[in-house]
Amino acid sequence: MAATVTTAMCTSFKENLLKGKHNFDNGDTFKIALISADSSATGTYDATTTSYTQLQGNGEVSGGGYSAGGQALDSPTVTTSGTTAFVDFANETFSTVTVSAIGCLIYNDSDSGKLAVATFSFGGTVSSTAGDFTIQFPTANATNAIIRIA
Repeated sequence: MAATVTTAMCTSFKENLLKGKHNFDNGDTFKIALISADSSATGTYDATTTSYTQLQGNGEVSGGGYSAGGQALDSPTVTTSGTTAFVDFANETFSTVTVSAIGCLIYNDSDSGKLAVATFSFGGTVSSTAGDFTIQFPTANATNAIIRIA
């Protein structure tokens, strides 16, 4: 059974945010890991995902220049607009990789539990062959930013 991905803010992230376990503005390192399109990948990644460890060894892309654990997200920016707070990151490029992915997981690598933040479906398989695989984040505003709290 292949892995499945649903775009969702993880429920555990909401709880952990209120417990003060995430700091986007100063201190924590957030990473993005790719979820494999390979038919041998397993797992369901959605609002119930609690940790990167659920992806590790089961559904994460492997080989082809990709490093397990993914890559650190750069330039986190926390902003507000009206009554909505949101976070934006610089677009992330996995350079010179051969991968096929159906989605990704953002998680907090600074926490020993590698706490999940959100899962994202690509809506199908996206591939790169010895090239760049770029995650382009949406416009950073109250209605489109990758992580929003309204």
